[in-house]
Amino acid sequence: MTDAAPEARARAPDTATFFLPDFCAARATLAVVLIVELVAFVLAISRHATQASFWIDLASLSLFLLWLGLTASAVLCRSRKWLATMPTTRAAATALGLLLLTIVLIAEIVFQTGRLWSRGLVGIATVFPTDHAGFLLRTVAIGFIVSALALRYFYVSAEWKRSIELEARARIHALQARIRPHFLFNSMNTIASLTRSDPGRAEEAVEDLADLFRANLSDARARIPLKEELEVARIYQRIEQLRLGERLQVRWNVADTPMRALVPSLLIQPLLENAVYHGIETLPQGGTVTVTSRFDGSMIELEVRNPLSLDTVKKERRGNRLALDNIRQRLDLAWPGQSRVEVTQEGGEYRVLLAFPYEGPAA
Repeated sequence: MTDAAPEARARAPDTATFFLPDFCAARATLAVVLIVELVAFVLAISRHATQASFWIDLASLSLFLLWLGLTASAVLCRSRKWLATMPTTRAAATALGLLLLTIVLIAEIVFQTGRLWSRGLVGIATVFPTDHAGFLLRTVAIGFIVSALALRYFYVSAEWKRSIELEARARIHALQARIRPHFLFNSMNTIASLTRSDPGRAEEAVEDLADLFRANLSDARARIPLKEELEVARIYQRIEQLRLGERLQVRWNVADTPMRALVPSLLIQPLLENAVYHGIETLPQGGTVTVTSRFDGSMIELEVRNPLSLDTVKKERRGNRLALDNIRQRLDLAWPGQSRVEVTQEGGEYRVLLAFPYEGPAA
């Protein structure tokens, strides 16, 4: 009985990476309505009808295609989890079969309804089709073409997104695996010196270093709570504090932000590392790094400020750009078009602002 839950989770469909979109969502329904209306408009124009009959054709086609499109969306909505359990090729073929079956059923219902109504109501026969076989063949042919093109588009779009995700994940793993040698050597030297003067602090430093390695080298989850991300950054601060002493001061202004908010991993620690490496270390007297977060109910802003020396102001180190590019890509992947990264350098201060939507834990 204890193994039943893991096995069930292993068999659970991965709908998040499935190539078909979620047709239960309002956005997908709106897209279906717009596509259906476009197809109806094109078909009405292609008949070269007069102006009066054009509007009748457009109205009847719109009604028929809307019924057809929304029913097909409902079928894909209900069957998406089942389709996600299949290989991609079989899922696409099955989805196409379901769509064609839906098209045939709706077309047959429309034709039979028109035939029954036309017996008792004058004029209705001009709206409903009269050629049974021709109507079914035309409807199935057009439905097959539109459905096949749509499925192909969904597949190519999903593969393109997947390639971007794989590239971003590879960059995340590279960032996780990259711990600057100078940081590691300096930390080990600091711990070695503390073993004689302060064994207790040396033990704490070893534990912090182990926790930092674990956070950097473990497999990254898509999202982690903001509280965990801040804790990783504070672990890094404590290790660097042993080496830099009073030269490094970090001011945390993050109390007003929900700690349960989900964020991509390794979001703040690289910014803090850059602030120390490119800013505090270059200043003989050191300085203060300020980490500030703001929350307006829908968007979260994370800001990291640090002082710069005159030499650093004149040149930008490559490592800083790589970390910022990595964070920018991961935020855009997590929230396409909804996040932003702002970098400003004014006088002797460097500022990085991250803004992204609030995402709470799943219920």
